[in-house]
Amino acid sequence: MHIHKKLVSLITLSLVLLNTTACSQRIGALNDTLKLAFIGDKDVKLSTQQVNDIPYASIYAQIGDMSQVFIVLVFAEPKVSLTQVPTTLSTELKWLSADKGMIVTVNGRLVRTHNNPTGDLVAVESTEPDPIMLGLQLASTPKTWTRIIDWQPGYHFGYRATSYFNLVGQEKILINDIPTQALHYSETVLVDDLNIQYQNEFWLTPETGNVIKSRQKIAPNLPFIDISLLKPFAS
Repeated sequence: MHIHKKLVSLITLSLVLLNTTACSQRIGALNDTLKLAFIGDKDVKLSTQQVNDIPYASIYAQIGDMSQVFIVLVFAEPKVSLTQVPTTLSTELKWLSADKGMIVTVNGRLVRTHNNPTGDLVAVESTEPDPIMLGLQLASTPKTWTRIIDWQPGYHFGYRATSYFNLVGQEKILINDIPTQALHYSETVLVDDLNIQYQNEFWLTPETGNVIKSRQKIAPNLPFIDISLLKPFAS
């Protein structure tokens, strides 16, 4: 991507952020930091202070072998899926990159993407609550889950995916350059109709079960996306 296009995208992103918050006094500082984040083709790495100075929830994301990018939260919207159990209320977090790409997560689970150059996850639907939402660290949480996934390009709709979760162990990882204790879970995903199997990875806060880092396949024939939570959303 050319620098000129990145600057246009940067301006667009700044306007979006300005329109989604009543606090504008720090927009100048945000713009300065976003320039550091989005100009250049190498992996983005902000300092702990730079991340903390930005008044928005933020993540790092890396798709396949592409460069790591810094992404901010622009919308947090409660949603109840029409096919989920009625008691399941979730908050969708919508993260926007400088080139207008978007990823949508629910407690760290990737549920949709938009404008991804390799293809997009269109929908994830289930009649069962996602164990990630219930808290994988709890003994009462089921360790299997079945859902229907849709993705593009191509006509990939209505594929059944079954997951099996397994505790790998407790690990110390870096989050915003801070050593953090986490529970590492692996998720083996089977898509029987395509004879495909792959493995996602999640790192959770032991006390809350919140996902702070993950490696998830966007769709069965699309690459993985690595996500690290820098600053969480404060509801």
